[in-house]
Amino acid sequence: MMLFLVGWGIYSLTRLPVDAVPDITNNQVQIISVAPTLAANEVEQFITAPIEISVVNIPDIIELRSISRLGLSVVTVVFKDHVDIYKARQLIGERLSEAESQIPEGLTTPELAPVSTGLGEIYQYFFT
Repeated sequence: MMLFLVGWGIYSLTRLPVDAVPDITNNQVQIISVAPTLAANEVEQFITAPIEISVVNIPDIIELRSISRLGLSVVTVVFKDHVDIYKARQLIGERLSEAESQIPEGLTTPELAPVSTGLGEIYQYFFT
Protein backbone atom coordinates (compact mmCIF):
# COMPACT_ATOMS: atom_id res chain seq x y z
CA MET A 1 0.00 0.00 0.00
CA MET A 2 2.86 2.39 0.86
CA LEU A 3 4.55 1.78 -2.51
CA PHE A 4 1.27 2.42 -4.28
CA LEU A 5 0.83 5.78 -2.49
CA VAL A 6 4.42 6.79 -3.26
CA GLY A 7 3.98 5.82 -6.92
CA TRP A 8 0.70 7.71 -7.14
CA GLY A 9 2.32 10.77 -5.52
CA ILE A 10 5.23 10.73 -8.00
CA TYR A 11 2.82 10.34 -10.93
CA SER A 12 0.66 13.22 -9.65
CA LEU A 13 3.73 15.39 -9.14
CA THR A 14 4.77 14.95 -12.79
CA ARG A 15 1.27 15.99 -13.95
CA LEU A 16 0.95 19.00 -11.63
CA PRO A 17 1.24 22.32 -13.49
CA VAL A 18 3.68 24.56 -11.63
CA ASP A 19 3.99 28.24 -12.45
CA ALA A 20 6.93 30.16 -11.03
CA VAL A 21 4.99 33.44 -10.93
CA PRO A 22 1.24 32.77 -11.05
CA ASP A 23 -1.01 35.55 -12.25
CA ILE A 24 -3.80 35.94 -9.70
CA THR A 25 -5.42 39.03 -11.22
CA ASN A 26 -9.15 38.71 -11.72
CA ASN A 27 -10.80 38.77 -15.14
CA GLN A 28 -11.64 42.45 -15.69
CA VAL A 29 -12.33 45.00 -18.41
CA GLN A 30 -11.92 48.74 -17.80
CA ILE A 31 -13.79 51.48 -19.64
CA ILE A 32 -12.04 54.85 -19.54
CA SER A 33 -13.64 58.16 -20.51
CA VAL A 34 -11.91 61.53 -20.41
CA ALA A 35 -13.94 64.75 -20.29
CA PRO A 36 -11.63 67.52 -19.03
CA THR A 37 -14.35 70.19 -18.86
CA LEU A 38 -16.63 68.37 -16.41
CA ALA A 39 -16.71 68.36 -12.62
CA ALA A 40 -16.80 65.05 -10.72
CA ASN A 41 -20.57 65.06 -10.16
CA GLU A 42 -21.19 65.87 -13.85
CA VAL A 43 -18.86 63.03 -14.88
CA GLU A 44 -20.87 60.69 -12.67
CA GLN A 45 -24.21 61.90 -13.99
CA PHE A 46 -23.46 62.21 -17.72
CA ILE A 47 -20.79 59.55 -18.33
CA THR A 48 -20.38 56.96 -15.55
CA ALA A 49 -24.08 56.29 -14.87
CA PRO A 50 -25.03 55.63 -18.54
CA ILE A 51 -22.06 53.28 -18.94
CA GLU A 52 -22.92 51.37 -15.76
CA ILE A 53 -26.58 51.06 -16.78
CA SER A 54 -25.67 49.72 -20.21
CA VAL A 55 -23.22 47.04 -19.00
CA VAL A 56 -24.84 45.93 -15.73
CA ASN A 57 -26.90 43.09 -17.24
CA ILE A 58 -24.10 41.33 -19.14
CA PRO A 59 -23.94 37.68 -18.02
CA ASP A 60 -21.20 36.35 -15.71
CA ILE A 61 -20.38 39.69 -14.08
CA ILE A 62 -19.13 39.40 -10.51
CA GLU A 63 -18.58 43.06 -9.71
CA LEU A 64 -19.07 46.50 -11.24
CA ARG A 65 -16.92 49.35 -9.86
CA SER A 66 -16.52 52.93 -10.96
CA ILE A 67 -14.53 56.03 -10.14
CA SER A 68 -15.65 59.48 -11.20
CA ARG A 69 -13.08 62.23 -10.79
CA LEU A 70 -12.58 65.68 -12.23
CA GLY A 71 -12.68 65.02 -15.98
CA LEU A 72 -12.20 61.24 -15.69
CA SER A 73 -14.49 58.24 -15.49
CA VAL A 74 -13.19 54.70 -15.01
CA VAL A 75 -15.69 51.82 -14.94
CA THR A 76 -14.27 48.39 -14.06
CA VAL A 77 -16.30 45.29 -14.91
CA VAL A 78 -15.08 42.09 -13.22
CA PHE A 79 -16.11 38.79 -14.81
CA LYS A 80 -16.07 35.22 -13.54
CA ASP A 81 -12.79 33.39 -14.13
CA HIS A 82 -14.10 31.06 -16.84
CA VAL A 83 -15.07 33.94 -19.19
CA ASP A 84 -12.59 34.54 -22.01
CA ILE A 85 -11.17 38.07 -21.73
CA TYR A 86 -11.68 38.76 -25.44
CA LYS A 87 -15.30 37.63 -25.29
CA ALA A 88 -15.81 39.89 -22.28
CA ARG A 89 -14.26 42.83 -24.18
CA GLN A 90 -16.53 42.11 -27.16
CA LEU A 91 -19.64 42.10 -24.96
CA ILE A 92 -18.57 45.37 -23.33
CA GLY A 93 -17.81 46.91 -26.73
CA GLU A 94 -21.27 46.01 -28.00
CA ARG A 95 -22.90 47.68 -25.00
CA LEU A 96 -20.75 50.80 -25.26
CA SER A 97 -22.58 51.89 -28.41
CA GLU A 98 -25.77 51.94 -26.32
CA ALA A 99 -24.00 53.99 -23.63
CA GLU A 100 -22.61 56.44 -26.21
CA SER A 101 -26.14 57.23 -27.37
CA GLN A 102 -27.03 58.20 -23.77
CA ILE A 103 -23.97 60.44 -23.26
CA PRO A 104 -24.54 64.03 -24.43
CA GLU A 105 -23.02 64.86 -27.82
CA GLY A 106 -19.40 66.01 -27.79
CA LEU A 107 -18.55 65.26 -24.15
CA THR A 108 -16.45 62.12 -24.55
CA THR A 109 -16.04 58.79 -26.27
CA PRO A 110 -15.65 55.84 -23.87
CA GLU A 111 -12.72 53.54 -24.69
CA LEU A 112 -11.66 50.12 -23.48
CA ALA A 113 -8.39 50.01 -21.59
CA PRO A 114 -5.70 47.69 -22.98
CA VAL A 115 -5.62 44.07 -21.89
CA SER A 116 -3.21 44.00 -18.99
CA THR A 117 -2.85 42.41 -15.58
CA GLY A 118 -1.05 43.27 -12.41
CA LEU A 119 1.67 40.81 -13.34
CA GLY A 120 2.10 42.51 -16.73
CA GLU A 121 2.64 45.83 -14.99
CA ILE A 122 5.35 44.25 -12.80
CA TYR A 123 7.10 42.88 -15.90
CA GLN A 124 6.88 46.29 -17.58
CA TYR A 125 8.42 48.00 -14.56
CA PHE A 126 11.12 45.37 -14.08
CA PHE A 127 12.29 45.10 -17.71
CA THR A 128 12.33 48.81 -18.61
